[in-house]
Amino acid sequence: MPRNIFDETMLKSLSIPMCVVDENGKILKANEHISDVFLYDSLEGTDFFVLTGIKLNFKEDSIKNIPLVERNSKTFQPVIKENTDTPGEYVVIFKDITEYENLKKLYESEKICVCKINIDNYDELTAATMPEARIGITAELDKIIRHWAGKYNGSITRFNSSQYIMYFQYSHLSKIIDSKFDVLDEIRRVETTADFPMSLSIGIGVGEKDIVACTESASAALDLALGRGGDQAVIKKGTAIQYYGGKSQTVEKSNKGKSRVVAHALKRLITQSKKVVIMGHQKPDMDCFGAALGIYRMCLMFEVDAYILFDQISDSLSDIFKQARDSDIYNFIDNKKAEAITDKDTLLILVDTHRVSYVENPKLLEQTEKVVVIDHHRRAEDSVKNPTLSYIESYASSASELVSEILQYTAPKKTLVKLEAEAMLAGISVDTNRFAVKTGVRTFEAAAWLRRSGADTTEVKRFFRVDKNIFNAKAKAIAAAEYHDNGVVTAVCQEMSDDIQIINSQVADELLNVKGVKVCFVAGRVNEQSTAISARSLGDVNVQVVMEKLGGGGHLTTAGAQVSMSPEEAIEKVLENLEN
Repeated sequence: MPRNIFDETMLKSLSIPMCVVDENGKILKANEHISDVFLYDSLEGTDFFVLTGIKLNFKEDSIKNIPLVERNSKTFQPVIKENTDTPGEYVVIFKDITEYENLKKLYESEKICVCKINIDNYDELTAATMPEARIGITAELDKIIRHWAGKYNGSITRFNSSQYIMYFQYSHLSKIIDSKFDVLDEIRRVETTADFPMSLSIGIGVGEKDIVACTESASAALDLALGRGGDQAVIKKGTAIQYYGGKSQTVEKSNKGKSRVVAHALKRLITQSKKVVIMGHQKPDMDCFGAALGIYRMCLMFEVDAYILFDQISDSLSDIFKQARDSDIYNFIDNKKAEAITDKDTLLILVDTHRVSYVENPKLLEQTEKVVVIDHHRRAEDSVKNPTLSYIESYASSASELVSEILQYTAPKKTLVKLEAEAMLAGISVDTNRFAVKTGVRTFEAAAWLRRSGADTTEVKRFFRVDKNIFNAKAKAIAAAEYHDNGVVTAVCQEMSDDIQIINSQVADELLNVKGVKVCFVAGRVNEQSTAISARSLGDVNVQVVMEKLGGGGHLTTAGAQVSMSPEEAIEKVLENLEN
């Protein structure tokens, strides 16, 4: 008869902590060395889960990845083996891996992290400040940044007028996070003679195999921080990305040099292409539509075949889309036609989005090697990789504003037809809530140029008319809005509609007009499976960060998301994220 290797004699003879547990998780017996793990007189009859916090049902798939047990300043790795001689019994051996774990923690803590720091609006500061004041402000900024680096034993070097690179040990990263990157607040408090606050963007690369890879991660993180409007820190650890800060509106750039460079680069790309496909985001809005028409006009100027991909048009765009289609000027195509005509030499121009998950047809990105991105949203993680030309400016009010500036540098006067000018002006009007938010000097300059190009403001207003059912739905949602503490308002649209995102945003804009309201969230069903959320704020709350936790995005004051839960559940989730 075979010997039971887990009998009493064996338990006593082994010099490592171990115990026998039945299939219900009750400890049957243990050897004397178990006291190295648990300081109890008797463990027999004790529940294994209560003792260790490890939930086991002793099935094969549940005993492979068992968490470590930390007791008595030691770390143990539980190893579970089934007693083949006594079915229903399992032996748990506690392997002491304290030295290994300490060595591992020491290795991790001494890893080098790379931090890149950028003074966001340095060029604007130098242009708006007298030389004698500029020296003092620059010295103050340098002092704050170096003092912050010194708190974490960081080695910091200034490699140009507005950028630093810093190296520090991983053990300090948690302290930096716990401080919520207080250097951002310190820089913002620096007094200048300019009419905007100073701000920093920080990108940190951690957890890579070497310094080169860490530096590349830090650069990518800094690009994300800058693309999201600056005044924030981004930590990149492999594919995981964390955001901190982002409390300020992006400062509008007074210099239009970049738009001129982009305009000429885009002109060269278009003239070198045989055909161009213009694509926006899913469920296009007026800004997306207007920007697409503007780029299409640019293609017509250079006599290049162009197509606009709009597979599904919402009710809010039906009037202007019908007007554009009936004009016989524009080549509108659907997804099937777009996939058929797109090849590796086709120039694909994305407007009003830079996210792969948001584009009308992601397949087109794989079919071509030439992609141009024109967008005004803060940069997200799933942005198009390695575009041929990227023009993402989060300071801009809309994609239509960016396209208007591009056209001014490439097109002769009176190039736009009336409908195109009105569509682009309507796009700017939508994204600025009729020039009330996120509106800079360049926004009004673009609007003035469109007005001179033939845009009729009365016609633009007609594009925003809604039927009485939608009007009533908005009124009901506003009337039923709930007012919470700290100026938070939530509302639910009970109507189900393909245009629910537009309805939500209009309800949110109206609720912001109430005294004392700082931020509002409105949810409503797109269909039975999907709910859209619109978020608006006056700048006190960064709604982009709140929406990103639900898979969405946007701007500091304007954001949205789409989730697979009921509107009521979505609002609860939003309030939970807001509290955190």
